[in-house]
Amino acid sequence: MDKKNKIYVAGHRGLVGSALCRRLQREGYTNILTRERRDLDLTRQAEVEAFFEKERPDYVFLAAARVGGILDNSTYMADFIYQNLLIAANTIEASYKFGVKKLLNLGSTCIYPRLAPQPLKEEYFLSGCLEPTNEAYAVAKIAAIKLCRYYNKQYGTNFISVMPTNLYGINDNYNFEGSHLLPAFIRKFHLAKLLRKKDIDAIKAEFAKFGAPRGYGEGDDVIGALKGLGITADALALWGSGTAYRELLYSDDQAEADVFLMENYDAAKIGEFVNIGTGEDLQIKEIAELVRDVVGFEGDVVWDTTKPDGMPKKLTDVSRINALGWKAKTNLRDGIVLTYGDYCK
Repeated sequence: MDKKNKIYVAGHRGLVGSALCRRLQREGYTNILTRERRDLDLTRQAEVEAFFEKERPDYVFLAAARVGGILDNSTYMADFIYQNLLIAANTIEASYKFGVKKLLNLGSTCIYPRLAPQPLKEEYFLSGCLEPTNEAYAVAKIAAIKLCRYYNKQYGTNFISVMPTNLYGINDNYNFEGSHLLPAFIRKFHLAKLLRKKDIDAIKAEFAKFGAPRGYGEGDDVIGALKGLGITADALALWGSGTAYRELLYSDDQAEADVFLMENYDAAKIGEFVNIGTGEDLQIKEIAELVRDVVGFEGDVVWDTTKPDGMPKKLTDVSRINALGWKAKTNLRDGIVLTYGDYCK
């Protein structure tokens, strides 16, 4: 990529997209193209094609997606598959139609079978049944991978796909229903800490900023609303048994990997896709303890085993991306400190 090339970052307001914009700016790219959803709905083919025809981006980072945790994925299955299919199909087709030099498609390691061997090698793709709690999202991401592959084969495009592990970081989503594991832990431990300090005003201010629990209205009982989420002054209840394993990647590391691949590797050299991760995982219980320590909550943690664990283990094999010359830099504790600092701001 030339520093003056027009680079479209789809989903620039999200966790990955905002990290990509920061990384591109840090590396001296001066022509970064973004659009708010109110100005460009990627699920509308006509809007997408009109945008590409007018702007003619040289490079595209496809980081836009409908994302969420287990609750969100299990509740809005139709929305997850429909919206993500359309976002990918419309963006990839327009990129081909209007001459984009290279596209990088952001996927997810949820594309792998629930009981695939660990660590997850790229060749385990489509070798078994998916995890039911996020199947709709996974199917849409699988379709995007195949779209890139088949456009390359039929039309000679240069569209690459990457499969990041579980991401967290600056500008994360802290919504009670839609957040992933790490931001959900940060928010719940922080609220439990405030409740333990009896700082009700700070809790109300937090609700105003990040969204209140469902059904909560101004003037309602704050303590009761938090109790419904398993948050009390003395203990915090978290979903599942805590025994499942998760690998976590800081979003700025992910963005660095994306730009590295876009600058240096074509689809023919990468293959169908490449994993991006740290190659290390921890039990969810251990992650919770790290977050509790960083946040400073002094109460107990209890595990609600009536709730699902999700995939028992999801560790990526990162030997391919490491061999290409990239390796994650941010250790988990440092990443949590940075993310919690951003949340508190």
